[in-house]
Amino acid sequence: MSARLNAYGQSIGEPLPGWTPRPAPARVTLEGRLCRVEPLDADRHTDDLYSAYALAPDGRDWTYMTVGPFDRRDDYREYVETVTRADDPLHYAVVDLGTGKAVGTLSLMRQDPSNGVVEVGSVAFSPLLQRTPASTEAQFLLMSYVFGQLGYRRYEWKCDSLNAPSRKAALRLGFTFEGIFRQAVVYKGRSRDTAWYSVTDSEWPQVGKALREWLSPGNFDAAGRQGRSLSAIRTAG
Repeated sequence: MSARLNAYGQSIGEPLPGWTPRPAPARVTLEGRLCRVEPLDADRHTDDLYSAYALAPDGRDWTYMTVGPFDRRDDYREYVETVTRADDPLHYAVVDLGTGKAVGTLSLMRQDPSNGVVEVGSVAFSPLLQRTPASTEAQFLLMSYVFGQLGYRRYEWKCDSLNAPSRKAALRLGFTFEGIFRQAVVYKGRSRDTAWYSVTDSEWPQVGKALREWLSPGNFDAAGRQGRSLSAIRTAG
C-alpha cells in the first residue's frame, strides 16, 4: 500500500513530475549482432517468411495466433499487405544477419503513448529463429527501443493462458506474471483466458543487463552452446 496520502487522508500513487506523453513507436530499424529488426514489408519479406514458416512439420505454431496457418504464399502476402497498412499493431520482420533472410515477425501493439505503455505481440518465429540466440536478441532489441529510446514505463506480454511455450518465454525474458483475465478474447471460434505479463521501467535496467550478458559472445562456445542460462544470470544479479 502506498505511504503517500492526499489532503483527505487517502493513499495515492507516486508522483511523476515532468511526465509527458511518449512518442508512438515508429518504423525504425534496430541492428543487433545476430539479427536486424526492421519494418515488415510485403515485397521484401513475404517470400523469405513464407518459406521459413513452411519448414515447420505442421501448423501448431499458429494454434494460438489469431491468424494462420497459411497454405498458400498469396494468402500470406495478402495478410502482410493488410497488416502493414496500420500503425497499431506496428509489425516488424526479424532478419538473420548470417543469411540476410527474414525468419520471423513481431509487433508493437495496443500502443498507449499517453501513459507510456505498449505490448509486444503477434510473435511468429519460424523454425529458423525459434530457440536461437537471435530470437532472444530480437526481443531485446525491441525492448531496448521501447524503454531506452521511447522512454515508456511499461512493456506488456499477453497470451492465451493455455499457450505454455509463450508463458515460459515471457518468464525467461524477465517479464513478471500479473494474472489471468478470464474469457477476455474470442478467436478462431473459441474462448481465450489471457495471461498478462509485464516489465516496468524500474525493472528494465536489471532485465536488460541480464539479456546483454546472456547475448554476449563470451557466453557461447565455438559450437554456439550457452555458458550460463538467462535465468542463472538473472539470479546471480
